[in-house]
Amino acid sequence: MLESVKEYYGQVLSSSDDLQTNACCTDEGMPEFLKPILSKVHDEVLMRYYGCGLVLPEQMKGLKVLDLGCGAGRDVYALAAMVGEEGEVVGLDMTPEQLAVAREYQDYHAEVFGFTKSNVQFIEGDIDELHKLPFDEGYFDIIVSNCVINLVKDKQSVLKQAYALLKPGGEMYFSDVYSDRRIPEYLVKDEVLYGECLSGALYWRDFQEFCHKAGFIDPRLVKDRILTIENARLEEKIGHMTFFSATYRLFKLDNLEQACEDYGQAVRYKGSVEHHPHFLALDGHHKIETGKIFSVCGNTYRMLNETRFKEHFDFFGDWSTHYGIYPDCGTLIPFKLTDDQGVPCC
Repeated sequence: MLESVKEYYGQVLSSSDDLQTNACCTDEGMPEFLKPILSKVHDEVLMRYYGCGLVLPEQMKGLKVLDLGCGAGRDVYALAAMVGEEGEVVGLDMTPEQLAVAREYQDYHAEVFGFTKSNVQFIEGDIDELHKLPFDEGYFDIIVSNCVINLVKDKQSVLKQAYALLKPGGEMYFSDVYSDRRIPEYLVKDEVLYGECLSGALYWRDFQEFCHKAGFIDPRLVKDRILTIENARLEEKIGHMTFFSATYRLFKLDNLEQACEDYGQAVRYKGSVEHHPHFLALDGHHKIETGKIFSVCGNTYRMLNETRFKEHFDFFGDWSTHYGIYPDCGTLIPFKLTDDQGVPCC
């Protein structure tokens, strides 16, 4: 299957128009600040983009970033502009044809972004062998990935190795495809469905379990949408399974708890994160308005207080009194099954 994926993305697909479904196509509003950045990315790089989300987290200046499955480098170059010349972005991919395109335009992008030298590098390798990368453990501030982990067989190993490469307080911020049930083996072996990012999708409960075992306690869902396959032949193969494109953020933090525990804490956002003057959306259930006292659970408190976001918040309360679990901290499927169906949250 590994060789099949390499052939699919290296030789079968020459542009995003060759995809047979919409699973590997971003379908969410592009923020205004990103438009002028992407307008500077070379057309050939843009043409070979196969992502399912936007993997551009907040507060990136000066950070070291690793992109797993970078392809031709669209996200790498967008991130390069956001981290600035003092930052560093590393793109990892197993497809030589894609990397050849990415490397061809390193000097081009350094020039259009106004840098004296390129702040990116591209490495050929498998994302399930992160331990072979020439970087020490705890080297990266952020790891991103865009619709790639579903293509890897041992997904739990990828998460575990990514955890080791992150600094304490670092973050894995990535988009991928998930399913509402475990995929039967005969569909996993379907090379087209696998290459289209569907039959390698993780059952969402297995994903959460893998996160916990890797050290990423309390994964936070940022955005999600139902995938409409829009290919009758492939939909017939899939049957009644439902697939979702979802963006998660996973923090490398000690002492996170399995659920949303209430310690009577609150935060106040200063409005100082670049491009986010009015609110900061930590995840789909925590849209923190500027200047407003916002009640949070202990995990959310740590995600803001022990990461790169600390200087942008005022913090209230301590850990002296535990008031129990937030009553709506549920364990149901986290994705919206319809546009108007809410999801229990803390």
